[in-house]
Amino acid sequence: MAQEGTAGPAGAARLGRVIGTAPSAVGGVVLLLPGGAESSSRRPSPLAGAGVRALGRRLAQDGREAGLVTHVVHYRCRGWNGAQAELARDTTWAADEIVRLYGDVPVCLAGVDMGGRAALRAGGHAAVNSVLAMAPWLPEDDVAAPPEPVKQLAGRRVLIVHGTNDERTDPELSFRLAERAKKANRDVCRFEVHSDGHRLHQHQAEVLALASDFVMGTLFGADFARPLEDALAAPPPLGLRMPLASGFGRSLRR
Repeated sequence: MAQEGTAGPAGAARLGRVIGTAPSAVGGVVLLLPGGAESSSRRPSPLAGAGVRALGRRLAQDGREAGLVTHVVHYRCRGWNGAQAELARDTTWAADEIVRLYGDVPVCLAGVDMGGRAALRAGGHAAVNSVLAMAPWLPEDDVAAPPEPVKQLAGRRVLIVHGTNDERTDPELSFRLAERAKKANRDVCRFEVHSDGHRLHQHQAEVLALASDFVMGTLFGADFARPLEDALAAPPPLGLRMPLASGFGRSLRR
């Protein structure tokens, strides 16, 4: 059991310690991907992982009996840095490391902000069966540059969650990406958190419950809550603009 964090060569990305109490047998892994910057060669802040730790604690609690472990990915640097796609490269390294540590177990990439972009971009890794992108940072449409790729998401279940009042990352851009991804992969859905901002704090309980429901369903085959099941099955745009109702995780389960 890899209780301690692991790292590659000097200056490389590393995995943080397992969050919570490690299960006796690992049946699935979530890689938590913090936010970052559009362009920067600086090392990430020591506090960079704070934005995903609440999600990690919730998943560790809900998934321990099923054999779930969660690790925060600590990037080499904080910037995406254009075509270098540094955070996606580090995410791919982390998925390789999970295979080395735990063997053939399903992996969910769960990212926020620029980490959401990294999760979507690295989602084609062979060990990955699902992708959760929360308030993902995505580039503006540019006729001079190719659009953000989506073909790598084929065969994965994908959930995007975005606050409608997000002033840092444009929710319309995540809708457009989801719309393109849905054409190649029917297992894509997107929830809108009305009146919430970038950090999704106003409805944090519902967001964490939705994320946990998605992870337990994709990694361990648990039944999805009815709204999530409906969102995955609905044609666009319905399944890509699904409102996250107040009380999700309490009264809305079957």
